[in-house]
Amino acid sequence: MNNYVQRFLLENLDIRGAVVHLDSVWQQMLQDRDYPASVVQLLGDMSATTLLLSSNLKQLGRLTVQLKGDGPVPMLVIDCDESLHLRGMAKHVPQVGMLPVPDLLGHGQLVLTLDMLSMREAYQSIVPLDGDTIAEVFEHYFKQSEQLLSRLFLTTSDNAIFGILLQKLPTADQQDPDGWTRIEALAATVQNQPMFRLTAEEILTRLFTEEAIRIFEAQKVSYGCHEDPAKIYNMLQSLGRAEVNAILQECGEVVVHDDICNREYRFDALAIDAIFREAGPTIH
Repeated sequence: MNNYVQRFLLENLDIRGAVVHLDSVWQQMLQDRDYPASVVQLLGDMSATTLLLSSNLKQLGRLTVQLKGDGPVPMLVIDCDESLHLRGMAKHVPQVGMLPVPDLLGHGQLVLTLDMLSMREAYQSIVPLDGDTIAEVFEHYFKQSEQLLSRLFLTTSDNAIFGILLQKLPTADQQDPDGWTRIEALAATVQNQPMFRLTAEEILTRLFTEEAIRIFEAQKVSYGCHEDPAKIYNMLQSLGRAEVNAILQECGEVVVHDDICNREYRFDALAIDAIFREAGPTIH
């Protein structure tokens, strides 16, 4: 399995974590996007982190993570459900160079929205963008929202993504006062090693050779964009016949672009007429 998240626990240290690896799913997300290299880096690191967060979802639901700022990359959105169906997108100005992360994003916010069937309303957490890397931005979030000391080690290329999350549990210092410092230093070496082709078990045993590691079952990650015309039909119906007809008269057709999935839907007059005549999501 080359697209997965796998959680683990360093049992004698009370340090938990997870490994994430994507290749084909990541390539699907980038297909036909033509993102600049700096945007690919941001989106990849953010995708890895969102999956590490989503792997803890136990019920039907969806986690949406947004970075919004006033820089040349004003928005990144990653969306993932409890089955780890992942999708995402970035908005950027036409020319984006290889700038530091704070210069790419500008001043703004990290917004996490958790929407689960068991909840009466969605939970949302908003924190300022604070950090020189995507990893530091989310480490700050963990400290603010979960009161857990956390470290992220992320690597993104055009072909694959790799990441490790470490979190220090409240009892860790009682188990070993030096444990967190030692594990943190060992995990940092992962970015100097070629890890894309190794399994999570191989990676963890190489990094933490002297530790007792409990490795949990891998969770498969899939690309979350599938053609969904019913959603588009419902959206057009909600606009109303008069407004859709006005667009049709002005443009000759109605074009709906699904930004997060990079997919375009086009409707001529006959198709629009069928949508409103049937007024249902099962029209073809």
